Amino acid sequence: MGEMVTADRTGVFVADTDGERDDAFTVRQSVFVDEQGVDQDLEYDEYDEPGADATHFVAYAEGEPIGAARLRSASDVDLPPGSSDRSVGKVERVAVAADRRGNGWGRRLMDAVETHAREVRFDLLTLHAQTHVRGFYERFGYEAHGEEFEEAGIPHVAMNKTLDGGG
Repeated sequence: MGEMVTADRTGVFVADTDGERDDAFTVRQSVFVDEQGVDQDLEYDEYDEPGADATHFVAYAEGEPIGAARLRSASDVDLPPGSSDRSVGKVERVAVAADRRGNGWGRRLMDAVETHAREVRFDLLTLHAQTHVRGFYERFGYEAHGEEFEEAGIPHVAMNKTLDGGG
């Protein structure tokens, strides 16, 4: 039997149940498809399928889903020189509902993602940041590399962060 999300549940959680994953997808739909105009076929991919090798995160405020993120192995991404022998994770689909931005939810999501990444022994994280939120990721120690590029019709920049063993 699936876990019910209680009305007072607040925080960031690994989306272990179908309901929690659906809640994460609801936030992504609202932010990326409805708000930013990303084509639904581009927003959802093979890493969203049940059983895919990806970890989904969902943020709740008083039981309402208000944030989402995804972490997966990044064997398929371009890495900076000297990184080929590292265990690399890719942070994707980080989203916070429009009416909840500026209240620390993005930080809480990234803290949860990075904690999990350390637990599964990733030592480098990579992501494609929309250029207008580049500064958000820089505050967490991510460094941009390469030229700006377009993804889903939106300007992005590739960023990396080396994880230490601590929290």
